[in-house]
Amino acid sequence: MRDRRRVSGDGRRGGSSINTPGGMSQAAATAGPSADGADLASTDMSTEPSSRDDATQEAFGGLPVELDSEAIKRLGGELEAARDQHLRLAAEFDNYRKRVARERGELTDRAQSSLVSRILDALGDMDRLTGTMSEMPVESLRQAVALVDRKFWKELEGAGLERIDPVGAAFDPSQHEAVSVIPPPSPDMDHQVSATFQIGYRFKGSLVRPAQVQVYSEQGQA
Repeated sequence: MRDRRRVSGDGRRGGSSINTPGGMSQAAATAGPSADGADLASTDMSTEPSSRDDATQEAFGGLPVELDSEAIKRLGGELEAARDQHLRLAAEFDNYRKRVARERGELTDRAQSSLVSRILDALGDMDRLTGTMSEMPVESLRQAVALVDRKFWKELEGAGLERIDPVGAAFDPSQHEAVSVIPPPSPDMDHQVSATFQIGYRFKGSLVRPAQVQVYSEQGQA
């Protein structure tokens, strides 16, 4: 059954009660300042902190701010430590360089001493031969000289010395020095060594003296 009761005009103007299942309740208060707004105002983040002393402030994240004087002092200490380390490294390198040079010289001296010891026997034979060659027959003297020569070369080759006598080989400007040229007897002998004027030497693969040679050349140059 429909409720046909009307609300009076006075009830509308004064804020009539609202019919709810739990009973009658008063209408909401008219709009005005909110208590929540007052709370927000009291916590405004734009307000200044209680103290602005730079010495007591902390940087973002809770880390202390380093003063300019302290930063200069710290950087000066780091610079001094780096300078001291550089000086120590320079001194150590200089000592290392001197030690290497000394050891290299000692190694060279030992190598030369070893070579001399290899040929001492041959030198002794040459001294004895020189003292008696006036009393020896020519054939005996020739054989004695040949023996001493072979002894010398045995020791020198054992130490690493090589002879360069390139007759019949192709001319190699890195090992040979052309002192003259002649026309080749046949085209296939062009740029071959025809004669050796002075034997060359290598010591342990390194050139000591190039061989001076004569070269076959159709163009008149080696």
